[in-house]
Amino acid sequence: MINLTRLWTGTQQPADGLRYGHGNAAVKTARTRRPIVVWNITRTCNLQCIHCYSDSAGKRYPGELDWDQMKAVVDDLAAYEVPSLLFSGGEPMIHPHFFDLVDYATEKGLKLTISTNGTLITPEKAARLKEANVAYVGISLDGIGEIHDHFRGKKGAFDRAVQGFKYCHEVGQKTGLRLTLTRHNVENIERILDFIEDEEIQRVCFYHLVPAGRGCELQVLGEKEARGAIDTLISRVEKWNAQGLTRELLTVTQPADGAYLLTRMERENHPNLEQARELLGWNGGGANSSGRGIANIDTQGNVHPDQFWQDVQLGNVKQVPFSKIWEGQHEPSAAQLEEIRSIGLLSAEERQAKLEGPCGTCRWFKVCGGGFRTRSAFANGHLWGSDPGCYLSAEETSAVCV
Repeated sequence: MINLTRLWTGTQQPADGLRYGHGNAAVKTARTRRPIVVWNITRTCNLQCIHCYSDSAGKRYPGELDWDQMKAVVDDLAAYEVPSLLFSGGEPMIHPHFFDLVDYATEKGLKLTISTNGTLITPEKAARLKEANVAYVGISLDGIGEIHDHFRGKKGAFDRAVQGFKYCHEVGQKTGLRLTLTRHNVENIERILDFIEDEEIQRVCFYHLVPAGRGCELQVLGEKEARGAIDTLISRVEKWNAQGLTRELLTVTQPADGAYLLTRMERENHPNLEQARELLGWNGGGANSSGRGIANIDTQGNVHPDQFWQDVQLGNVKQVPFSKIWEGQHEPSAAQLEEIRSIGLLSAEERQAKLEGPCGTCRWFKVCGGGFRTRSAFANGHLWGSDPGCYLSAEETSAVCV
């Protein structure tokens, strides 16, 4: 994640310890981090989103973890001291044991986040989330009104999601907006930012599209569109900062955003340049993301480098605890795990030497890590290609090394 608010304005943000190693003794170096775990607790969903990476639908899927297996996963993740756990789906709130699992996870001391379409949130459910000390509820939107309904495959989905925001706000539950940027909705970014202001939403994450599942049918942003989107977000961050607002604005699944931010800072002689360079250098971008700082447990118990990279399976929590799989102690998957994690274990120079294409010579590798490795693997058929979603110019990537 690239926190534009933190990097551009220098304003302290709640999750700085996770992203930049500041304020959290448990993650002082990249080598000692535990992964943030995204757990798809069910594939069942009440919507039919056109960009769904898990190709979910409104039906039951066999083979999902039972209650005892789910509790065992929570016990292991708590003992392993993962920094954060995110429940996703499908639609996680549709799971019959959803609140049982929420309560169990928070009682075990896990920092819990919920990723939801928001349509199933009621006043009572919002209150229960707050009572359970859920750290954050991320509600997904893909546009305003009919645009969102089109993406979600159901009329009225936008109004119900907005109501979900309101119910959470009424009980003081921290919420945020999640949006996947594609060539189909990027022109609405100003309206979305206006909506965030009007609804007083305090955190927003703009995801760059990863072509997985039904999302393969959509297109990632072109170079001009991506640059325009980031410039628009930076302008809004500046506006909010001038108003004394500390709203979090983040971009996700495109570490090149950090490199682009630094190129702008260099051109503009920005006062926060050196601090931003240091923070992004610790973060490491894609080098410390999939298979290193991020992990996924799918609905069947399979462990993946992230929630998009489903064809790479590192083990299954029904047979082996997640912690042992992640540490390479599960022999059948150890070689595969080592291949994915090698990006984070090799030095920056060794990692970059393996890369093909523009990423192999880019001066921003230490802060970007070669982009989002999952998108690269999908496009190139192997781990060591360049990220096709990078929008930096040849001039920007080949300047004097930093």
